[in-house]
Amino acid sequence: MHVIVWRFRPKGGREREFESAYGSKGAWVALFSEGEGYLGSDLLRSADGEYLTLDRWTSREAYDAFRALKAERYREIDRACEELTESETALGTFDSV
Repeated sequence: MHVIVWRFRPKGGREREFESAYGSKGAWVALFSEGEGYLGSDLLRSADGEYLTLDRWTSREAYDAFRALKAERYREIDRACEELTESETALGTFDSV
C-alpha cells in the first residue's frame, strides 16, 4: 500500500467547508475514486485545529498513473481549495512494509 500524507490548517471560520471538501463525501475523494487502485482517504483533526489527510493507494505506480491521467482536474480542485486553507504541507509518501 502507498499512502500520501498532507497537513493542513484551515482558515478561521472555514473549517466546515474544509471538512466538506476533504472529507469522505468531498471533491477530493470523488476525484480519487475515479482512479484505479484508490483504497480510500482519512481526514483527521487534532485538538489544536490542524488536519491530516491520508490517501491510500494500492501502489505508488497506481497513484502516479492516476495523477498523470487526471492532472488537469487535480489542479482545478487544488486551486478551488486553496481559499480554504491557511497552510498546506506535504508530509510525504509512505509505502507499507
